[in-house]
Amino acid sequence: MKKLLEKSLQKAISYSDYRTLISDLLAENKSTGPNQTEDLYNYSLLNDRRMKRLDKTIKVTDITKQSVLKINEAQTWLVLTEGWCGDAAQNIPVLNKIAEENSNIDLKLVLRDENLELMDEFLTNGGRSIPKLIVLNANKEILFTWGPRPTEATNLIADYKVKNGVVDAKIKEDLQVWYNKNKGENVQEDLVSLF
Repeated sequence: MKKLLEKSLQKAISYSDYRTLISDLLAENKSTGPNQTEDLYNYSLLNDRRMKRLDKTIKVTDITKQSVLKINEAQTWLVLTEGWCGDAAQNIPVLNKIAEENSNIDLKLVLRDENLELMDEFLTNGGRSIPKLIVLNANKEILFTWGPRPTEATNLIADYKVKNGVVDAKIKEDLQVWYNKNKGENVQEDLVSLF
C-alpha cells in the first residue's frame, strides 16, 4: 500500500494546479478522464463555476479552525477526484479551505481514472465513488479516510434510494439544493470528528 500511495503522490497536484487543469481542459472543450462526452464536459463546466463560487464563499467555522490547528505534525491530504464529479466540486473547495488553516497539512489531488489501482483500495460500497480523501502522516501511514459525501448527504441519498429504488435526476437535484444550503458545514463536522 505504501508504494502505491507514494506512486500516486508523485503524480499529485496542488488545489490551484487542479483548478488550472480543469480550466485549461474546458478551454479545449474537454473534461478530465479518458472518456470525453458532451455530458461530462457540461458537468465539468458547471462544476468549475461551483468551485469558483465556493472558493469565494466557504467559511471555516471556529470549531473547525480550533480542531485543525491542533494538528501539530505533517499530514498529506490526498484526494481522488475528477473535474466532472458534482460531489467533488462541492466538497474539495471545503477541504482546501480547511487545509489552508494549518501549514502542517499538504492538500494534494490525483485524478481517479489515472489512479484506479489506488481507487480500488478505497471503494465505497464496492464503487469508485469520489471524492475520496486519504489522510496520511509523515510516514505515509493512513490516519483516516473520508468521502465521497458528508454524512447528511450520504443519508439523504440512502433514504431516497430505499424509498425509490434508484438514484435519479430528482434526488441529484435535491442533493445540490442540500449542498447549497449546508455551505460545507457538514464536511467540517465530519472531519472534526475524525481529527
